[in-house]
Amino acid sequence: MAEEKVGTYRITHVTPLYRGWRNLLLLTIRLPDGREMTREVFENTEAAAVLPYDPVRRTAILVRQFRAPVAHKGFEATVLEAVAGLLDGTDPETCVRREAMEEAGIRLSALEPVGTSWSSPGATTERLHLFLAPYALADRVAEGGGLADEHEDIEVVEIGLDDLAGMVRDNAIEDLKTLSLAQALLIRHPALFGSVGDHT
Repeated sequence: MAEEKVGTYRITHVTPLYRGWRNLLLLTIRLPDGREMTREVFENTEAAAVLPYDPVRRTAILVRQFRAPVAHKGFEATVLEAVAGLLDGTDPETCVRREAMEEAGIRLSALEPVGTSWSSPGATTERLHLFLAPYALADRVAEGGGLADEHEDIEVVEIGLDDLAGMVRDNAIEDLKTLSLAQALLIRHPALFGSVGDHT
């Protein structure tokens, strides 16, 4: 393959190690001083995540679901996190609206972009688009729970915003995208929280 230039580094060879839901690649990289190194990389599509919040009732929606890597490391097998999913050929806005309906039964309209970041740039090609989204009680139009054919068994959790802020303060959010979104909500909409000074 043609060499791909990345700054002063060059990717000289890409070897597929595994093809599946996620692909595992072995990259051979030539360093600026001429030496070579290899890195295993998970090749992922882009993804998007959203934290829906109700500004009137001062609540947010999270989901709890089984995560195999977490269970493999011996931790509690289910993780409380923001609604998220792979783009699957759509734009990020369409993705989070679809995932909010599938996972949490929420119809979203307005979206507040938070940013786009690499999920773990040392290990995967995945980029994650982050959003906040206001919702109202009337927007909870379905049960959610995920898709059975994708082996999803998702519990929808509505949490008070002050409780969410307390989880940020107490280092109780285990998922990084969820922590980022909860912090963004605290920064952008501090008036929604009871004692703002206790949470920042």
